[in-house]
Amino acid sequence: MPHRTFTYFILPSLLSMTLLIAVPIFSAMTQSLFIAHKQVVTVSETCDPFGCKKETSVDAEATASLREKEPLGIFNGFATYTNRNHLATTEIKASWKDYTSLKDFFLQIMNLPFYKALAFTITYTFVVTPFVIILGFLIALGVNSLASWVKGPTIFFSLLPMIVTPLIGSLILFWMIDTDGILGSILQKIFHDNTLSLKASPLLTWIMLFVYGIWHSTPFSFIVFYAGLQTVPQETLEASMLDGATRWQQKRHVVIPYLMPLIIFVTLIQLMDNFRVFEPIVGFSASANATSLSWIIFNDLRGEDVQLFGSAAATSMLTIIGIAVLMTPVLIRTWKEFNSKTV
Repeated sequence: MPHRTFTYFILPSLLSMTLLIAVPIFSAMTQSLFIAHKQVVTVSETCDPFGCKKETSVDAEATASLREKEPLGIFNGFATYTNRNHLATTEIKASWKDYTSLKDFFLQIMNLPFYKALAFTITYTFVVTPFVIILGFLIALGVNSLASWVKGPTIFFSLLPMIVTPLIGSLILFWMIDTDGILGSILQKIFHDNTLSLKASPLLTWIMLFVYGIWHSTPFSFIVFYAGLQTVPQETLEASMLDGATRWQQKRHVVIPYLMPLIIFVTLIQLMDNFRVFEPIVGFSASANATSLSWIIFNDLRGEDVQLFGSAAATSMLTIIGIAVLMTPVLIRTWKEFNSKTV
């Protein structure tokens, strides 16, 4: 029987995890150790009555043949991880050696592509995630207290931001805040400045992306918490009322502890989702003021002539490490709670 259980349930799960998780990660890790072949350049000399000229051109056939022969490219080891577009160890050492103040040192680091993207990614994650959880919980409490005939339409309209795809949603808000959009025109009239643009300021661009992230993700936490509220034992709530507990005390000492597994679940999902923020940056055309780790991967792969697969793979591995670091405290807490219940 134990062998059958392993064969029917555990083995398929392990195979799926291997194919869908382990193999792609191993593939990205392998690719990150290589860089693309340079284009094969040929030099030709043409002569005319006025003299001879040398012309350089790219041999497309030779380049394609070389890349087909060695698809991974040239072995580069961990040099891709340490170059200027990633961890930039050489640049950081030089900045640390020549810095005049800590402020100047950090400003120099923030001008490096990877750290600039990492700063926005981390800020976005730790700003949007708490707001999504708190607002989703508050909305769930509010909708749960409504009359039954109002709940259906309210839930439907509350889910619209999540139903709309991220790119379309960000484009809609982008057009609204444009100088010719509704919000952009209103702000210009309020401040009597026809040149005012929310897209011109890095700070305002970040705030717009945060607002969009909260608007788009809150419905997910709302619907999860609302479903969880339907399972809260009414007997426990009634007993707390008889003991003189206020509504706030009921929510704090009964509802929140009961929903804690769902809160941890939503937190994990939001941490992973927000850490790979990408669509809003493209939809808002905000790459001049805000870039993320996922956007760097996209930028490496969108080249028409040369796709930087090694660079994109290295950024992917660093992103995976970052997500693992973010999830570790939540997973440790979940593991401790599980062990305390089983003892």
